[in-house]
Amino acid sequence: MTDVVSYALEGTVGVIRVNNPPVNALSHGVRSGIANALTTAAQDGSEAVVILCEGRTFIAGADITEFGKPPKAPYLPDLLNQLDNHPKLTVAAIHGTALGGGFETALSCNYRVALASAKVGLPEVKLGLLPGAGGTQRTPRLAGVATSIELMTSGNPISAEAALQKGLIDHIATDNLAEEAIAYAKRLVADQAPQRQASAITLALDEADRELISKARSTLAKKTRGESAPQRIIDCIEASAELDFDAGLKRERELFMACMEDPQSAALRHMFFAERAAAKIDGIDTSAEPTEVKRVGIIGAGTMGGGIAMCFAQAGVQVTLIDMSDEAVAAGISKIKTNYDISVKRGRLSLDQVEAIMSQIKPSTHFEDLADADMVIEAVFENLAVKKEVFARLDTICKQDAVLASNTSYQSIDDIAAATSRPESVLGMHFFSPANVMKLLEVVKGDKSSDRVIATAMAVGKRIGKTSVLSGMCYGFIGNRMLRPYAREAALCMMEGASPSQIDAAMENWGMAMGPLAVGDLAGLDIGYKAREQLSDEQKGDPASYRVADRLVEAGRLGQKSGAGYYRYDPETRQRMADPEVDAIIDTCRDELGIVARTVSDEEIVDRLILALANEGARILDEGIAQRASDIDVVYCYGYGFPRHRGGPMHFVQARGLTWAVQRMTEFQQNLHQDNWPIASLIADSAERGEAL
Repeated sequence: MTDVVSYALEGTVGVIRVNNPPVNALSHGVRSGIANALTTAAQDGSEAVVILCEGRTFIAGADITEFGKPPKAPYLPDLLNQLDNHPKLTVAAIHGTALGGGFETALSCNYRVALASAKVGLPEVKLGLLPGAGGTQRTPRLAGVATSIELMTSGNPISAEAALQKGLIDHIATDNLAEEAIAYAKRLVADQAPQRQASAITLALDEADRELISKARSTLAKKTRGESAPQRIIDCIEASAELDFDAGLKRERELFMACMEDPQSAALRHMFFAERAAAKIDGIDTSAEPTEVKRVGIIGAGTMGGGIAMCFAQAGVQVTLIDMSDEAVAAGISKIKTNYDISVKRGRLSLDQVEAIMSQIKPSTHFEDLADADMVIEAVFENLAVKKEVFARLDTICKQDAVLASNTSYQSIDDIAAATSRPESVLGMHFFSPANVMKLLEVVKGDKSSDRVIATAMAVGKRIGKTSVLSGMCYGFIGNRMLRPYAREAALCMMEGASPSQIDAAMENWGMAMGPLAVGDLAGLDIGYKAREQLSDEQKGDPASYRVADRLVEAGRLGQKSGAGYYRYDPETRQRMADPEVDAIIDTCRDELGIVARTVSDEEIVDRLILALANEGARILDEGIAQRASDIDVVYCYGYGFPRHRGGPMHFVQARGLTWAVQRMTEFQQNLHQDNWPIASLIADSAERGEAL
């Protein structure tokens, strides 16, 4: 049929085989080959047609190499219409993962057979899209409203067994998929089974369905913080019941094109490629083989150390968890166990799984137990002297090829490495709290870090399920360095007239997971206070950017942990509430600094905070701290709650327009604090040349 699709009669069954490594993506060649095979099968002596795939998976979705290019006929909707109306009985044979257009292909067949290990799903929402080849119309007709909402708005795949129970799979194969699928097709023909078409099923919404849809809309509006694709998916599900199939397909196509033209989808597709690009290390010696990591030592059994230990234990890596006393390490193990107990209660893990994971973690108070570790990660207090002492001890204990990593969030990796006789073995591995939940891992390259240890850290990050981004060495690395001007602008907006609740609401309504002042309360205001104590007045910057925070700490308002910070917190629910006492502190600070309150709009708040991020990000990129602009976007989306449907700060500013960014920051220079808004040369020069960052 084509070089990636073959067709042959096997007895009375026509077998279409797709062989398009590595994941049998729906390239133009695959679409053409299937279309040609279906045409042949319609005219030959076959009684049924089976579609199956070679290699490790059924059709796993669209061909990402064709993203952004003009589509070529046959278009997938037309191909699936041909399949849906085929004169012969059709069966899809599924193994691996049938996702997106691949699963839509299977849904267009009369019957579906799958191995028990297979998974199926419609993940388009994760790219700001919706299933655009009939998936939104066939799925509800086969599985009902509830399943369709969950499958399409989450984008998460489900097992073959779950799909069988929901009516999306018809038969589970036990061994040889091809043989069983062909035998199943023959049996269906012999039994004169009907050529069932999802498109022929009539769906009607009852009161329970309508209530479910209404609740889903409300829940998704809160959960996805302004994403449009989930709501459009609900529109399509409603259309599957309110319109006939052809009209439903038309509605699906209209909404699919609306998604394609939506900047949100462009942003999410950008993030799709950005995450993959982040794994690539520029300029590394390709012969530098990563060290195989079988045993990991973690120093510090507190919140961060315990979370890191969970990451490795869950990945099947043996962990030695070190702390200074039996009490401290026991408390760490107890906290880990409590976290897993919660997972068991929520059905995410079984007791047997937890027992297996916990067996990977060995508690200890002796550094000597790290002698055979392939990697050691230090997660002690953010104190450079303490960290240097730890690494000096490791230098005398650890084997020569061990990777020595610090979980520091801003200390100098070079200073830490200098405490050892092997600085080439030292680097930063900055996990984000809670480490067992947050996906981001900043891998920080010191001046002398070898290619081997960098490659090892990146490989380990992938193994434990992290999205790893390489950073050069500077204060705060990528993420925390950018956070400083972001926090500065939040504080200045507050001093100039915006309330804490207005600032946080503006940013959360825009899409941030949490507003900046609420984040400060969550982290603890005393952390920044203690850090500022080590700085000169010049290093601290504008007093207006920290005066209120200092006064809050001095009043005992440390944030959530003390029950009060920028907000008061309900002791039971942790719900935050505006506090007149904070308003009074802000007013006092304004008077001390001679600041007259004014009206600050939500638009100004958003523009100042986001441009502060992007402007600092451009400096980081220009200095070579980040490899590429998209890496910065990955850091902020995965580590700091930046909305993925905005594409990260660099993408957002690029999409909004660098000329706009320059004009807006020029306004801030003229009307606000000139010293805070020197425009990064990379932004100014790129805007002038009309180039991308």
